[in-house]
Amino acid sequence: MTISRRKLLLSGATLASAAALSPTLLAQQAQRVRIGSTLGLTGPLGPTSAIHRIATEIYVDELNKRGGLLGRPVEWIVRDDQSRPDVTRTLYEQFVTVDKVDLVMGPYGTGAILSAMGVAQRYGKILIHNSFGTPSLAKYDLQFPASGGAGDPENVWPNLVFDAAAQAAKPPKTIAIVTSKFPSLHFISLGARTHAKKRGLQEVLFLEWEFGNRDFGPIAARLREANADLAWFGVIGLEGNMLLEAMKRIDYRPQMHFYMFPAPGPLAKLPEANGAMAFTTFEEHPPFTENPRAKAFIAAYHERGKQAGLPDTSVDLQAAIAYSSWQVLEAAVNGAKSLEDKALAAWLRKNEVDTIMGRLRWEGPFNYVMGKDLYRVKQLQDGRWLIVWPKDAAAPGAKVLR
Repeated sequence: MTISRRKLLLSGATLASAAALSPTLLAQQAQRVRIGSTLGLTGPLGPTSAIHRIATEIYVDELNKRGGLLGRPVEWIVRDDQSRPDVTRTLYEQFVTVDKVDLVMGPYGTGAILSAMGVAQRYGKILIHNSFGTPSLAKYDLQFPASGGAGDPENVWPNLVFDAAAQAAKPPKTIAIVTSKFPSLHFISLGARTHAKKRGLQEVLFLEWEFGNRDFGPIAARLREANADLAWFGVIGLEGNMLLEAMKRIDYRPQMHFYMFPAPGPLAKLPEANGAMAFTTFEEHPPFTENPRAKAFIAAYHERGKQAGLPDTSVDLQAAIAYSSWQVLEAAVNGAKSLEDKALAAWLRKNEVDTIMGRLRWEGPFNYVMGKDLYRVKQLQDGRWLIVWPKDAAAPGAKVLR
């Protein structure tokens, strides 16, 4: 096949133009701060990971409008780990060895974070994360939690729930504990068993299920039979919805019910979820909405969440910890005036960071504060999540209902 002289010249000009542009493109690529992380965008963690994605996209947009990090624009590279720790491990290896990102940020969920932490330790990368529920396993000195959680959640969190339940007009005397075997949920639920016994609560039921289970009919039947004053559900994502739907099918509704880490929007849409309690670090009411930075984030999240079709566009625990973890990263980079992993870690060990949830610090074992944290208990009242305990963070006029 023959090629005309004109086509040959045009082809040569195109190649020459591309060659001339390539150094510029390469320079622009080198100028960006590339940060890699994964989220379980598919699989059981998908509904919650969607919240983290939107919150992070908002933060990165805001960050770049402020000039990025050290005067360089930030590129966030996010990949789907399919809610599987083994996939998470592979993707973080690729971030470091193939993509050669400047920094990595933690994924969502304890199992995924533990996998990412192993990779970070292998290559000496700092890992800021926000949803790790088993601090005693976080033995890597360059990992930093940004969830506001204590270093002993198996003690702090159950007692927080039991303190809240004790504020009801009729405090519970019996408890049923049912939990997924998802690592952090199971670990903290076992802590709840211990502390319930210490408080004199009679355990009338304890059940476990494999993470990813979708058949909650038999569990619902056992719950109805036990009919505890307080039902503790060690759930994550849509498991709480599935449990409530299974209980509704047999005409059973728990008296007081606590859900550890539900997908907040979908749960709020179920009428039978009214009165449900859960953990949080932030809700859309004072004192949190008095922070100007938080106000701006809430407005942006409402808009992005609506565009993404989220069932609830309110900022709560999941959006807040995602946003706050990037506040920690930005503070560390600006404070250390560096992107070097060890320099960032050294700065965080010596300093505190103000976030929309509150002030974070890293001064205890495994870079956790022991015995105290920023977690609160919220309750779903008439379709809206309100913090009800402790009192200093409660919504104006809110109280625990049974």
